[in-house]
Amino acid sequence: MENREDKTLEILEAIHTRRSIRKYQDKEIPDEMIRTMLSAAMMAPSAGDERAWQFVVVTDQDKKEQITAVHPYVSMIAKAPLGILVCGDLTKEKYEGYWPQDCSAAMQNLLLAAHGIGLGAVWTGIYPMAERMEKFVSIFGLPDRIIPFGLAVVGWPAQSIPSKERFTQECVHYNKW
Repeated sequence: MENREDKTLEILEAIHTRRSIRKYQDKEIPDEMIRTMLSAAMMAPSAGDERAWQFVVVTDQDKKEQITAVHPYVSMIAKAPLGILVCGDLTKEKYEGYWPQDCSAAMQNLLLAAHGIGLGAVWTGIYPMAERMEKFVSIFGLPDRIIPFGLAVVGWPAQSIPSKERFTQECVHYNKW
């Protein structure tokens, strides 16, 4: 049996060293790695364990170019091998209004999984920007019940961003403000 302390250190190291990567090598990502990231995303906690999410894997260059035309902060996808669109599925929502939390947890798991297998990724927001949401619905032909939440742009990192401590004691309050 593995030492639990070693696992804790691995998890904390992954959390503390994951950075938003926006530059990628010109190298494809194997299907098994995509499945690994999606599997990790689907292990996220969700309200009522309903897992109110859907995922669109984006590898088509034309789709990636369309995305760059409608989202001002996602131009890096044109040179990335992969995008994963995380969407909320309103038909799976057990507790109304909680799907964004479910999708946030799934996105974070996806980003940590990418980092853990040697890839770089960045979370680009779509929801709640109505215009962006409408454009992603149009590009991907999403049904009415599916809400585009965020796009993870993923690739083999072509940049290294050092990690800095972000703990701020002033943001911590015990028992009252």
